[in-house]
Amino acid sequence: MTTMATAHNPIINSDFPDPDIIRVGDTYYMATTTMFLMPGCDILRSYDLLHWEFLTHAYAKLDDTAAQRLEQEGRNAYGCGMWAPSLRYHNGLFSVVFAANDTQRTYVLEASDPAGPWTKRVIDGLYYDNSVLYDDDGRVYIVHGNTRLHLTEMEPDLSGPKSGGIDRIIAEDDPNADLGYEGSHIYKHDGRYYVWTCHFRSGHRKTEVCLLSDSLEGEFKAREVLDDDLDFHDLGDAQGGMVDTPDGRWYAFMMHDRGALGRAPTVMPMRFGEDGFPVLGIDGRVPMQVSVPTNHADYEYAPLNGSDDFRYTAGEETDVEVTDLKPFWQFNHLAHPAFWSVSEQESSFTLHGGSVAMNISHAWNTLTQRTVGPRCMAEVTIDAASLRDGDYAGLAALQGYYRYIAITRSGECFSVCVQLKPRINDSIWGDGDYDAPAVETIRTEVSGPVVRLRAIYDFTDKKDMVAFEYLDLGDVSPGWRRLGGIYPLYYTLDYFIGCRIGLFLMPTVEVGGVAHFRDFRFAGPRDTPEVDGRIGG
Repeated sequence: MTTMATAHNPIINSDFPDPDIIRVGDTYYMATTTMFLMPGCDILRSYDLLHWEFLTHAYAKLDDTAAQRLEQEGRNAYGCGMWAPSLRYHNGLFSVVFAANDTQRTYVLEASDPAGPWTKRVIDGLYYDNSVLYDDDGRVYIVHGNTRLHLTEMEPDLSGPKSGGIDRIIAEDDPNADLGYEGSHIYKHDGRYYVWTCHFRSGHRKTEVCLLSDSLEGEFKAREVLDDDLDFHDLGDAQGGMVDTPDGRWYAFMMHDRGALGRAPTVMPMRFGEDGFPVLGIDGRVPMQVSVPTNHADYEYAPLNGSDDFRYTAGEETDVEVTDLKPFWQFNHLAHPAFWSVSEQESSFTLHGGSVAMNISHAWNTLTQRTVGPRCMAEVTIDAASLRDGDYAGLAALQGYYRYIAITRSGECFSVCVQLKPRINDSIWGDGDYDAPAVETIRTEVSGPVVRLRAIYDFTDKKDMVAFEYLDLGDVSPGWRRLGGIYPLYYTLDYFIGCRIGLFLMPTVEVGGVAHFRDFRFAGPRDTPEVDGRIGG
């Protein structure tokens, strides 16, 4: 029975950037950018286009480079890795095509079942922010590029460009634009070819443009089809495409910049005008509430965030793999399996200090999950009895300008502290300094090595703040205590991700320390208080 599902925009109030959405039968699938986080390439599933759940990660590791492993003289893949996937289904095969700007390669992931397993191979050529079109005549094309958009005909197996095939520039943005055309999505509908792309006119927020042509060899005419900020601080909604429902309705999907939270998917109704150009939203605006028909109104979706008691069962011959963890977890960079475990100690996520780190940006095996707006909260108990002097084990707000609360050891004494990377300029690019030591804002001694830490993240109306609290479990009169003030959060392009919750161990003097994390609890907006108090850094 078909009913209407309803949700509010953004449909996922969390960092799922560069979404590409397709429908197969009555099921929708989404692929989204995961950059340097592993396992990567999130594949999500929905039965109504509005509510989503994880299906799988399409790869456990990208290319296993020193930078992706956070190895060798401070190398890293921040802001790099997997960008802007193109998700398609053709002749019984799902494919994801994307470029990685650290390896300068384009990859193809393929699976007959979207839940996996997925295989991976490399295409000949680098295709930035690409989108794949399987045309009706069996020919295959990729649109790609920034400012200048290229259309390249590919071999049918996507192994590389087709000799003698179409290879042309179909559009070129204003050279004075703050950011030229990029993030393309290509489609064919009713005999016409559509290329969706975003751009920033000079001095204006991000908008969405659609290019339309009757032929791949003909002229593509451009029209701005969306210029809206959802009444949210002049931050644009763009870089998306279109998808239809089983009963023939059409919807557009985009991503909306939400400050430190990241980039959140939106969905809106659309129709085709008399001239073929799409007409989006309601009177050109993204509706705050959107409805989509579904035959699965009673389906219960698994959460995109969650708590974890870390009760995992290892296989007969191997430890638990990264892909065995609950799907909302991802490691910052490629994990080092010898230095983390969820089977070493019962009901614990255990980290071993495997490499001395100058700050959290270099700490191995930091385990992360997304934050959620407008507010969310994370708590975890840490047993720090086996830390080495100079180790920090804690709970982070992980971005370029990171903030964290951590327990640390000095001899037989334990303290809880708040440390951060200070913001030294207002550049959206960040400061590019991954090696500067963290600055400590406050420290207090605790009675012993076991504490419970809490981080309260508040993105309400772009407040973009975090506050930290601790519970001294060895105190005779325990109670939650605020440590420090309120710490601002920033979205910068050095990391290029929304704020992440992070569990970490950071040795600063010597390796060999151990921290056990237990009873991780995630709370969503309904159970999270607003952050209040003084600014702390």
